[in-house]
Amino acid sequence: MSSGEQVLDVQDAQDAQAPPGERRGRRRERRVRKITITVFVLVAAGTAAVATLDPGGGDDGPGAGDLPPRTAEVRRQTLKDIRSEDGKLGYGTAVSLSGRLPGTFTRLPKAGTEVSRGQALYTVDNRPVVLMYGTLPAYRLLREGVEGPDVKQLEANLAALGYTGFTVDEEYSGYTARAVERWQEDLGLPETGTVELGRVVFTAGAVRIDGVEAAAGDEAAPGQKVLAYTSTGKAVTLELGTDDQHLAAKGRKVGVRLPDSSTVNGRVTEATTVLKPAEQGQEAKTVLAVVVAPADAKARKAAGAYGQAGVHVDFTSGERANVLTVPVAALLALAEGGFGVEVVRGREAVYVPVTTGLFAGGRVEIAGDGITEGTRVGVPK
Repeated sequence: MSSGEQVLDVQDAQDAQAPPGERRGRRRERRVRKITITVFVLVAAGTAAVATLDPGGGDDGPGAGDLPPRTAEVRRQTLKDIRSEDGKLGYGTAVSLSGRLPGTFTRLPKAGTEVSRGQALYTVDNRPVVLMYGTLPAYRLLREGVEGPDVKQLEANLAALGYTGFTVDEEYSGYTARAVERWQEDLGLPETGTVELGRVVFTAGAVRIDGVEAAAGDEAAPGQKVLAYTSTGKAVTLELGTDDQHLAAKGRKVGVRLPDSSTVNGRVTEATTVLKPAEQGQEAKTVLAVVVAPADAKARKAAGAYGQAGVHVDFTSGERANVLTVPVAALLALAEGGFGVEVVRGREAVYVPVTTGLFAGGRVEIAGDGITEGTRVGVPK
């Protein structure tokens, strides 16, 4: 008799003396010893133990009275792979504004001040530099006879401020000049009918003064930095790697988790590739600067309760709707390749090969013969 046979005889003798329940447990324990456990990390699913099944073993396979210690139900659900990134809730990215007029700064706003269309951002020689709305920066003197989209942008603002008598188009006509004169009179400016470069600053909308870089009494010179501004609405800023552009496509929906752990809807409004300067011994690097704005009134109200705060932005990097899923721990790596699960049917358990899909939130999408919603599968301890 070989040593292996002697060991088996001893084990069989011990099993025979044990109570029925304990005998089943010992047989299962010997079978489990034939399973090589491989631990690996599944991206976005955490760490899971996966068993490699030995195709041999004959009657050592699962059967009646030899069931897994724990089971889980196959669910049908929408599976989402969520990637969370740290962000800062504030008013979005600040934009630096440089002046275009010579003279002396006579009045500058305080940080936190909000300025809307037609109002003065600051004054030079006691004359206002006025905010108007538009996406095209001012780049030339505007006067009668000039044509272009910048003329139309100016006229649209004059009309919105209540000045009439001209057609909003790309032609700076005599009627436009007379409307400009009335606007200049109301502001206390010389009534020239022309708009000098630097008198008007165009932004996408109302702004909030983020900081001031000049002081009253300082000399004003073209190209000198005056202040920095942001939008007036709350926004989240964060940085991603340049290879994550697919996550930050403009208009993409995201979740924003606020300091109170509530989650509100957000939407990517801006994603710009920028060079981040070197700091504290680190080299300069290129990053994706992302701005996320609250997507609805509820989100705006919730975000408005905070001044500046750290938040988490949840990006959905993968999604599968209406699929069958099991806990990742239920997966068994088959010795012949691929994956399987231990399906429990009444008092029997059988191994069924499966194909896997998305891993997310500790669960994995699967498909296999006879596996349906509600099927029970073994889960190792």
